[in-house]
Amino acid sequence: MVDWDLAAATAVRLARPGPRIGREEARTVVSELRRHAVEAERHVREFTRMGTGEDTPGTPVLVVDRPGWVRANVAGFRTVVRPLTDRLAARRPDGPGSAAVGSMGAKATGVEVGAVLAFLSAKVLGQYETFAPAQLPTAPDSPEGLFDQPRRGLTAVPGRLLLVAPNIVQVERELDVAPHDFRLWVCLHEETHRTQFTAVPWLRDHIQSEVQEFLAQTDVDPSALLDRLREALGGLPGFGGRGNGSAAGSLTDLVQTPAQREILSRLTAVMSLLEGHADVVMDGVGPAVVPSVAEIREKFQRRRDRGSGRLDLVLRRMLGMDAKLRQYQDGAVFVRGVVERAGMDGFNRVWTSPNTLPTKEEIHDPASWVARVVG
Repeated sequence: MVDWDLAAATAVRLARPGPRIGREEARTVVSELRRHAVEAERHVREFTRMGTGEDTPGTPVLVVDRPGWVRANVAGFRTVVRPLTDRLAARRPDGPGSAAVGSMGAKATGVEVGAVLAFLSAKVLGQYETFAPAQLPTAPDSPEGLFDQPRRGLTAVPGRLLLVAPNIVQVERELDVAPHDFRLWVCLHEETHRTQFTAVPWLRDHIQSEVQEFLAQTDVDPSALLDRLREALGGLPGFGGRGNGSAAGSLTDLVQTPAQREILSRLTAVMSLLEGHADVVMDGVGPAVVPSVAEIREKFQRRRDRGSGRLDLVLRRMLGMDAKLRQYQDGAVFVRGVVERAGMDGFNRVWTSPNTLPTKEEIHDPASWVARVVG
């Protein structure tokens, strides 16, 4: 139901060019990011006390450009949503012209997805791809010959780490911070995510099962989706509502079923934990290895809060990115609250099983989690 090849092509075509940078400087950036990723792993594991490094199953680090990030995410989305698209395809009528209509719909959706990915491709600094399909690069083959290009079918390594070099350079210039420090700081955050998934074997399967259950609960009845959309829009100013804040804030909120809201509540708590933990680690390790960490954090947080303009703020809300930013903040408060009460070893009991993960309520009340899990 989505023309993924068209989505990738559209995103690559629409993606804004990255910052102007000479070829030799680009080579230096790519090489430094690869070194920092290796260095950051040791710092993260020592600070978090999660694993020894022997449990890392060779997950790759890829330094990509914006088109490389797009292609990697299209491959991941394709894998994750396949059960849903299969269901939708099965519901499609077999009457005359249905194939043509389906093809047109897939292309339209592909263009829409591509436009969203083009917007996001300029925002992401790094990403741990939890559900990456089995693929690794054979060699860098970007037009500049500098960046890794994700490929399919070469290995079955679960997950991989992406670092988006042009975006990292752009942000470090906007913030006017020390490039070496900023690049290592970013790697500390992303390496924390890799450590979370490689040191906690059940975490990937747990999140994947929640995502698949969320997709399985999707109501494929178009009339039901339209009814919920009209109801949600009715609460927005300009659509007959009073704009009292009762309406959902993102496009995904508009079409969720009650069952999906419950699942999303659990997923939100997990993602808040993971993102907040990564923020705490990058700042906790920072003073020892990133001399300007305080300056970087202050400037970076201001940039997070203000966005890049009115259109950027609107798109962020529609796509649910504001909720993502709250996950960083709420999760960091939770992690710090637990560590203050129970120490790092007490906090690490969060990784024992799905039952020890915090609920959405506990994310805002770390003391209640400590009482339930640590005692």
